[in-house]
Amino acid sequence: MRTFSEVFRTPEFTPLFLISATQVAASTASGLALGTLVYAATGSPLLSALSMFGPSLAQVAGALALLSAADRLPPRAALSGLAVLFALGTAALALPGLPVAAVFALVFGMGAAAALGGAVRYGLLTEILPKEGYLLGRSVINMSGGTMQIGGYAAGGLLVTALSARGTLLVAAALYLVAAGVARLGLSGRPARAGGRPSVTETWRVNARLWSSAPRRHVYYALWVPNGLIVGCESLFVPYAPRHAGLLFAVGSLGMLMGDLLTGRLLPPHRRERLAAPLRLLLAAPYLVFALHPPLPLALAAVALASIGFSATLPLQQRLMALTPDAMSGQALGLHSSGMLTMQGVSAALAGALAQPTSPAVAMATMAAVSVAVTLALAPGLRGDPAAARQVAASAGRFGEAAPEERAP
Repeated sequence: MRTFSEVFRTPEFTPLFLISATQVAASTASGLALGTLVYAATGSPLLSALSMFGPSLAQVAGALALLSAADRLPPRAALSGLAVLFALGTAALALPGLPVAAVFALVFGMGAAAALGGAVRYGLLTEILPKEGYLLGRSVINMSGGTMQIGGYAAGGLLVTALSARGTLLVAAALYLVAAGVARLGLSGRPARAGGRPSVTETWRVNARLWSSAPRRHVYYALWVPNGLIVGCESLFVPYAPRHAGLLFAVGSLGMLMGDLLTGRLLPPHRRERLAAPLRLLLAAPYLVFALHPPLPLALAAVALASIGFSATLPLQQRLMALTPDAMSGQALGLHSSGMLTMQGVSAALAGALAQPTSPAVAMATMAAVSVAVTLALAPGLRGDPAAARQVAASAGRFGEAAPEERAP
């Protein structure tokens, strides 16, 4: 499977693509509207950043409690039900006079549920597409996410101006209902991938098994930390340039789109693996220019260039799948997604806290410098072939203490 047309000819890929794209558009528009509301009400860069990226911080709760359901619930029912839940929560955020504490309670609750949603969605992708088509399919979904973010931030800015922030939240709630309808009508009624009942205990047990492999741990660190620190930079766009925040977000999404096209479609597999570390460096290095308080055109160029580096997640996800048994793929991808988003939320909080006594520009440059340092520190643990790493880990007992269970269909 080498072309986008082959991916879209695969049954059920198009509905899953539309569900993902619609939800990204909804979350993008609602996040910008909510960040605008909170900043106008509080004047706090920290609270504004947390309102936009707080759901990412809450992903850790979902990762610790809910992920076992990703492989143990029928995907269609899970995706449609979660989309309805997000619609109701987003509509509630639009209620006039809602206290800031209630806003954050809703935001964090939806963030915890989103951890399960990502695990179900990407676990289903591994069933819909053959193994050799996963990276290409994931890059298509990532590119649609970038496109929807560009449109979502642009449209969100216009909607906030034309309808108000609360009106924009209601539009986002309607988009979530559209996603629920596509899931219900467009996906087949597949059974759960694994038997047994989902529970907190089962979530912890499988997470522990996933974490028991040193090669997988290094991949998770590389997926979570450099990426999250740069999202911390993005969380300060509103206080850095209140009138141009939507434009900064939009060019960042454009850079992500370009990176996914380059890495997912144009680069051959051996070059993807070699470029993973340089791409993570590219993700951070351009943000160092913010230490100089650049003019808007230079800031836009730096953000667009840096965002190409987000495509480093594609070869890392491929490596993760090479190291993970099929029966655990949904939870493995859910742990990747929720851990990455949690780190993004933590980084948003750190960036906001750092910006309070300094400035948004200083905080952004500092987060970028730390991201560069982390990428360099992780490089030795990511060398070598992932298939060989899996064999070595298994033979040493690190890949999974319960190897027969992990190999079970």
